[in-house]
Amino acid sequence: MPIMRAAFASRFDDADPLAALTVGEQPEPTHPEDDWVTVQVRATSLNHHDLWSLRGVGLTEAQLPMILGCDAVGVDAGGNEMVVYPVVVTPGDPRGVSILSEHFAGTLAERVAVPRSNLIPLPDGMAATDAACLPTAWLTAWRMLTTKGRVADADSVLVQGAGGGVATAAVALALAMGKRVYATSRDAAKRERITALGAIALESGARLPERVDVVIETVGAATFDHSLKSAAPMARIVVSGATAGHQPSVNLRRVFAMQLEILGTSMGTPGELYELLAFCAENEVRPVIDTVVPFSRVEDAFARLHSGDAFGKIVIDHTA
Repeated sequence: MPIMRAAFASRFDDADPLAALTVGEQPEPTHPEDDWVTVQVRATSLNHHDLWSLRGVGLTEAQLPMILGCDAVGVDAGGNEMVVYPVVVTPGDPRGVSILSEHFAGTLAERVAVPRSNLIPLPDGMAATDAACLPTAWLTAWRMLTTKGRVADADSVLVQGAGGGVATAAVALALAMGKRVYATSRDAAKRERITALGAIALESGARLPERVDVVIETVGAATFDHSLKSAAPMARIVVSGATAGHQPSVNLRRVFAMQLEILGTSMGTPGELYELLAFCAENEVRPVIDTVVPFSRVEDAFARLHSGDAFGKIVIDHTA
Protein backbone atom coordinates (compact mmCIF):
# COMPACT_ATOMS: atom_id res chain seq x y z
CA MET A 1 0.00 0.00 0.00
CA PRO A 2 1.44 3.43 -0.97
CA ILE A 3 2.28 5.57 2.05
CA MET A 4 3.05 9.22 2.82
CA ARG A 5 4.22 11.26 5.81
CA ALA A 6 1.49 12.79 7.96
CA ALA A 7 0.68 14.22 11.38
CA PHE A 8 -2.25 12.42 12.97
CA ALA A 9 -4.14 11.65 16.14
CA SER A 10 -3.18 8.12 17.18
CA ARG A 11 -5.12 8.27 20.45
CA PHE A 12 -6.86 10.84 22.67
CA ASP A 13 -5.45 12.66 25.67
CA ASP A 14 -7.57 15.42 27.16
CA ALA A 15 -4.97 16.42 29.76
CA ASP A 16 -1.98 16.42 27.39
CA PRO A 17 -3.15 16.59 23.76
CA LEU A 18 0.43 16.81 22.46
CA ALA A 19 1.00 13.28 23.75
CA ALA A 20 -1.69 12.04 21.36
CA LEU A 21 0.06 13.51 18.29
CA THR A 22 2.00 11.14 16.05
CA VAL A 23 4.13 12.05 13.04
CA GLY A 24 4.76 9.12 10.75
CA GLU A 25 3.50 7.14 7.79
CA GLN A 26 -0.12 6.90 6.67
CA PRO A 27 -1.80 5.43 3.56
CA GLU A 28 -2.18 7.63 0.51
CA PRO A 29 -5.59 9.35 0.29
CA THR A 30 -8.50 7.55 -1.32
CA HIS A 31 -11.44 9.03 -3.24
CA PRO A 32 -14.84 8.21 -1.71
CA GLU A 33 -16.60 9.67 -4.78
CA ASP A 34 -15.72 10.08 -8.46
CA ASP A 35 -15.60 13.89 -8.20
CA TRP A 36 -12.81 13.82 -5.59
CA VAL A 37 -9.24 14.71 -6.52
CA THR A 38 -5.83 14.48 -4.88
CA VAL A 39 -3.88 17.64 -4.04
CA GLN A 40 -0.15 17.79 -3.36
CA VAL A 41 0.03 19.92 -0.20
CA ARG A 42 2.40 22.90 -0.17
CA ALA A 43 1.36 24.68 3.01
CA THR A 44 -1.04 24.24 5.91
CA SER A 45 -1.87 26.18 9.06
CA LEU A 46 -2.86 24.98 12.50
CA ASN A 47 -6.13 25.68 14.28
CA HIS A 48 -7.34 25.02 17.81
CA HIS A 49 -9.61 22.46 16.17
CA ASP A 50 -6.48 20.30 15.80
CA LEU A 51 -5.89 20.34 19.56
CA TRP A 52 -9.54 19.53 20.23
CA SER A 53 -9.22 16.53 17.90
CA LEU A 54 -6.24 15.28 19.92
CA ARG A 55 -8.41 15.60 23.03
CA GLY A 56 -11.07 13.44 21.39
CA VAL A 57 -13.63 16.14 20.72
CA GLY A 58 -15.63 15.31 17.58
CA LEU A 59 -13.83 12.01 16.98
CA THR A 60 -14.31 8.42 18.13
CA GLU A 61 -11.78 5.66 18.74
CA ALA A 62 -13.08 3.92 15.63
CA GLN A 63 -11.92 6.86 13.46
CA LEU A 64 -8.32 6.63 14.58
CA PRO A 65 -5.77 7.19 13.26
CA MET A 66 -7.06 10.50 11.88
CA ILE A 67 -4.82 12.83 9.88
CA LEU A 68 -5.19 16.33 11.33
CA GLY A 69 -5.42 19.70 9.60
CA CYS A 70 -8.21 21.75 8.04
CA ASP A 71 -6.40 24.36 5.96
CA ALA A 72 -4.22 23.83 2.91
CA VAL A 73 -2.82 25.23 -0.28
CA GLY A 74 -1.60 22.73 -2.81
CA VAL A 75 -1.19 21.73 -6.43
CA ASP A 76 -3.80 19.73 -8.34
CA ALA A 77 -3.15 17.11 -11.02
CA GLY A 78 -3.02 19.82 -13.68
CA GLY A 79 -0.26 21.71 -11.87
CA ASN A 80 -2.60 24.50 -10.71
CA GLU A 81 -2.09 26.10 -7.31
CA MET A 82 -5.30 25.79 -5.31
CA VAL A 83 -6.68 26.82 -1.93
CA VAL A 84 -8.62 24.02 -0.24
CA TYR A 85 -12.07 24.83 1.15
CA PRO A 86 -12.26 22.52 4.19
CA VAL A 87 -16.01 21.88 4.60
CA VAL A 88 -17.27 18.65 3.03
CA VAL A 89 -20.85 17.43 2.61
CA THR A 90 -21.19 14.50 5.02
CA PRO A 91 -24.61 12.78 5.05
CA GLY A 92 -23.81 10.77 8.21
CA ASP A 93 -23.04 13.86 10.28
CA PRO A 94 -25.95 15.52 12.15
CA ARG A 95 -24.87 18.87 10.67
CA GLY A 96 -24.91 17.47 7.14
CA VAL A 97 -21.32 18.64 6.70
CA SER A 98 -17.97 18.18 8.41
CA ILE A 99 -14.52 19.75 8.35
CA LEU A 100 -11.52 17.90 6.99
CA SER A 101 -9.99 15.79 9.81
CA GLU A 102 -13.42 14.97 11.28
CA HIS A 103 -14.83 12.32 8.92
CA PHE A 104 -12.27 12.64 6.12
CA ALA A 105 -8.47 12.74 6.41
CA GLY A 106 -7.03 16.20 6.97
CA THR A 107 -4.39 18.34 5.35
CA LEU A 108 -1.31 17.74 7.54
CA ALA A 109 0.09 15.25 5.06
CA GLU A 110 1.94 15.17 1.78
CA ARG A 111 -1.36 14.77 -0.07
CA VAL A 112 -5.05 15.23 0.68
CA ALA A 113 -8.20 14.15 -1.16
CA VAL A 114 -11.08 16.62 -1.51
CA PRO A 115 -14.08 17.21 -3.78
CA ARG A 116 -13.02 19.03 -6.94
CA SER A 117 -15.56 21.77 -6.12
CA ASN A 118 -13.63 22.50 -2.88
CA LEU A 119 -10.67 23.90 -4.80
CA ILE A 120 -10.35 27.66 -5.37
CA PRO A 121 -7.49 29.08 -7.49
CA LEU A 122 -4.71 30.76 -5.53
CA PRO A 123 -4.73 34.47 -6.49
CA ASP A 124 -1.74 35.67 -8.49
CA GLY A 125 1.02 36.97 -6.28
CA MET A 126 -0.32 35.48 -3.06
CA ALA A 127 2.11 33.24 -1.18
CA ALA A 128 0.96 29.71 -0.37
CA THR A 129 1.98 30.20 3.26
CA ASP A 130 -0.29 33.28 3.45
CA ALA A 131 -3.27 31.67 1.72
CA ALA A 132 -3.02 28.60 3.96
CA CYS A 133 -4.10 30.80 6.88
CA LEU A 134 -7.42 31.77 5.31
CA PRO A 135 -9.83 28.82 4.90
CA THR A 136 -10.74 28.34 8.59
CA ALA A 137 -9.79 31.16 10.98
CA TRP A 138 -9.76 34.01 8.48
CA LEU A 139 -12.88 32.75 6.72
CA THR A 140 -14.67 32.59 10.07
CA ALA A 141 -13.61 36.16 10.84
CA TRP A 142 -14.67 37.32 7.37
CA ARG A 143 -18.16 35.82 7.76
CA MET A 144 -18.45 37.25 11.29
CA LEU A 145 -17.71 40.74 10.02
CA THR A 146 -19.53 40.73 6.69
CA THR A 147 -22.44 38.28 6.43
CA LYS A 148 -23.35 38.23 10.12
CA GLY A 149 -21.99 41.51 11.49
CA ARG A 150 -22.97 43.63 8.47
CA VAL A 151 -19.83 45.65 9.09
CA ALA A 152 -20.42 47.75 5.98
CA ASP A 153 -23.05 49.58 8.05
CA ALA A 154 -20.71 50.00 11.03
CA ASP A 155 -18.14 52.57 12.07
CA SER A 156 -16.59 50.73 15.02
CA VAL A 157 -15.74 47.16 15.95
CA LEU A 158 -14.69 45.49 19.20
CA VAL A 159 -12.68 42.25 18.99
CA GLN A 160 -12.46 40.29 22.21
CA GLY A 161 -9.35 38.26 23.02
CA ALA A 162 -7.16 39.36 20.13
CA GLY A 163 -4.12 37.17 19.64
CA GLY A 164 -5.84 33.97 18.56
CA GLY A 165 -6.31 33.13 14.90
CA VAL A 166 -9.93 34.25 14.39
CA ALA A 167 -9.71 37.34 16.60
CA THR A 168 -6.46 38.58 15.05
CA ALA A 169 -7.89 38.01 11.59
CA ALA A 170 -10.95 40.06 12.55
CA VAL A 171 -8.71 42.93 13.70
CA ALA A 172 -6.69 42.92 10.46
CA LEU A 173 -9.74 42.64 8.21
CA ALA A 174 -11.77 45.31 10.01
CA LEU A 175 -8.81 47.70 9.82
CA ALA A 176 -8.43 46.98 6.10
CA MET A 177 -12.13 47.86 5.72
CA GLY A 178 -11.47 51.26 7.27
CA LYS A 179 -13.22 50.62 10.58
CA ARG A 180 -12.29 51.95 14.00
CA VAL A 181 -11.14 48.82 15.82
CA TYR A 182 -10.83 48.17 19.54
CA ALA A 183 -9.26 44.90 20.64
CA THR A 184 -8.80 43.39 24.10
CA SER A 185 -6.18 41.07 25.52
CA ARG A 186 -5.00 40.13 29.00
CA ASP A 187 -1.44 39.91 27.66
CA ALA A 188 0.56 43.17 27.53
CA ALA A 189 2.83 41.84 24.75
CA LYS A 190 -0.19 40.97 22.62
CA ARG A 191 -1.66 44.41 23.23
CA GLU A 192 1.55 45.87 21.83
CA ARG A 193 1.19 43.70 18.74
CA ILE A 194 -2.45 44.76 18.36
CA THR A 195 -1.43 48.42 18.56
CA ALA A 196 1.22 47.84 15.90
CA LEU A 197 -1.50 46.53 13.57
CA GLY A 198 -3.36 49.83 13.96
CA ALA A 199 -6.08 48.89 16.44
CA ILE A 200 -6.77 50.47 19.83
CA ALA A 201 -5.63 47.88 22.36
CA LEU A 202 -7.28 47.59 25.76
CA GLU A 203 -7.01 45.31 28.75
CA SER A 204 -9.77 42.75 28.96
CA GLY A 205 -12.85 44.30 30.53
CA ALA A 206 -11.64 47.90 30.15
CA ARG A 207 -14.21 50.59 29.42
CA LEU A 208 -14.28 51.67 25.78
CA PRO A 209 -14.41 55.36 24.82
CA GLU A 210 -17.55 54.61 22.79
CA ARG A 211 -20.08 51.87 22.24
CA VAL A 212 -19.43 49.86 19.11
CA ASP A 213 -21.62 48.66 16.24
CA VAL A 214 -20.14 45.16 15.93
CA VAL A 215 -18.58 42.89 18.55
CA ILE A 216 -16.49 39.87 17.54
CA GLU A 217 -16.79 37.34 20.34
CA THR A 218 -14.68 34.17 20.43
CA VAL A 219 -13.88 34.07 24.14
CA GLY A 220 -17.25 33.37 25.74
CA ALA A 221 -18.28 33.62 29.37
CA ALA A 222 -15.17 35.54 30.47
CA THR A 223 -15.90 38.50 28.16
CA PHE A 224 -19.56 38.27 27.21
CA ASP A 225 -20.86 40.72 29.81
CA HIS A 226 -18.24 43.23 28.63
CA SER A 227 -19.39 42.64 25.05
CA LEU A 228 -22.98 43.44 26.02
CA LYS A 229 -21.99 46.61 27.88
CA SER A 230 -19.78 47.76 24.98
CA ALA A 231 -22.48 47.36 22.33
CA ALA A 232 -24.27 50.38 20.88
CA PRO A 233 -28.04 50.34 20.27
CA MET A 234 -28.92 47.78 17.58
CA ALA A 235 -25.34 46.44 17.54
CA ARG A 236 -24.48 42.93 16.40
CA ILE A 237 -22.59 40.61 18.77
CA VAL A 238 -21.26 37.78 16.62
CA VAL A 239 -20.17 34.58 18.37
CA SER A 240 -17.98 31.85 16.86
CA GLY A 241 -16.28 30.38 19.91
CA ALA A 242 -16.24 29.99 23.66
CA THR A 243 -12.66 29.30 24.67
CA ALA A 244 -13.29 30.69 28.18
CA GLY A 245 -16.69 29.22 28.98
CA HIS A 246 -19.83 28.53 26.98
CA GLN A 247 -22.49 29.46 29.54
CA PRO A 248 -22.28 33.21 30.17
CA SER A 249 -24.75 35.15 32.28
CA VAL A 250 -26.76 37.31 29.87
CA ASN A 251 -28.60 40.46 30.93
CA LEU A 252 -31.71 40.07 28.79
CA ARG A 253 -32.98 43.52 29.78
CA ARG A 254 -29.95 45.03 28.05
CA VAL A 255 -30.50 42.80 25.02
CA PHE A 256 -34.07 43.95 24.40
CA ALA A 257 -33.70 47.52 25.65
CA MET A 258 -30.70 48.13 23.35
CA GLN A 259 -32.23 45.97 20.58
CA LEU A 260 -29.04 43.94 20.34
CA GLU A 261 -28.55 41.01 17.97
CA ILE A 262 -26.61 37.99 19.22
CA LEU A 263 -25.60 35.93 16.20
CA GLY A 264 -23.86 32.58 16.04
CA THR A 265 -21.70 31.49 13.14
CA SER A 266 -19.06 28.99 12.11
CA MET A 267 -16.73 28.89 9.11
CA GLY A 268 -18.16 30.22 5.85
CA THR A 269 -19.20 29.26 2.33
CA PRO A 270 -17.00 28.62 -0.72
CA GLY A 271 -18.29 31.90 -2.14
CA GLU A 272 -17.22 33.75 0.99
CA LEU A 273 -13.76 32.18 0.81
CA TYR A 274 -13.49 33.35 -2.81
CA GLU A 275 -14.50 36.87 -1.70
CA LEU A 276 -11.96 36.79 1.14
CA LEU A 277 -9.15 35.71 -1.17
CA ALA A 278 -10.06 38.45 -3.64
CA PHE A 279 -10.27 41.08 -0.88
CA CYS A 280 -6.86 40.16 0.51
CA ALA A 281 -5.29 40.12 -2.94
CA GLU A 282 -6.83 43.43 -4.05
CA ASN A 283 -6.09 45.24 -0.77
CA GLU A 284 -2.69 43.63 -0.18
CA VAL A 285 -3.85 42.26 3.17
CA ARG A 286 -1.41 39.71 4.53
CA PRO A 287 -2.45 37.30 7.27
CA VAL A 288 -0.89 37.82 10.68
CA ILE A 289 1.56 34.92 11.01
CA ASP A 290 3.18 33.97 14.29
CA THR A 291 5.70 31.58 12.78
CA VAL A 292 6.36 29.39 9.74
CA VAL A 293 7.99 26.02 10.33
CA PRO A 294 8.90 23.10 8.04
CA PHE A 295 6.84 19.92 8.25
CA SER A 296 9.83 18.24 9.93
CA ARG A 297 9.11 20.48 12.96
CA VAL A 298 5.34 20.03 13.03
CA GLU A 299 5.51 18.84 16.65
CA ASP A 300 7.13 22.16 17.62
CA ALA A 301 4.31 23.96 15.84
CA PHE A 302 1.69 22.07 17.87
CA ALA A 303 3.57 22.87 21.07
CA ARG A 304 3.55 26.56 20.13
CA LEU A 305 -0.20 26.46 19.51
CA HIS A 306 -0.82 24.62 22.78
CA SER A 307 1.25 27.15 24.74
CA GLY A 308 -1.21 29.95 24.04
CA ASP A 309 1.66 32.33 23.31
CA ALA A 310 1.14 32.54 19.55
CA PHE A 311 -0.03 35.81 18.02
CA GLY A 312 -1.69 35.02 14.72
CA LYS A 313 -1.39 31.84 12.68
CA ILE A 314 1.16 29.04 12.85
CA VAL A 315 2.00 27.82 9.35
CA ILE A 316 3.55 24.56 8.19
CA ASP A 317 5.65 24.77 5.02
CA HIS A 318 5.59 21.36 3.34
CA THR A 319 8.18 22.38 0.75
CA ALA A 320 10.90 23.34 3.25
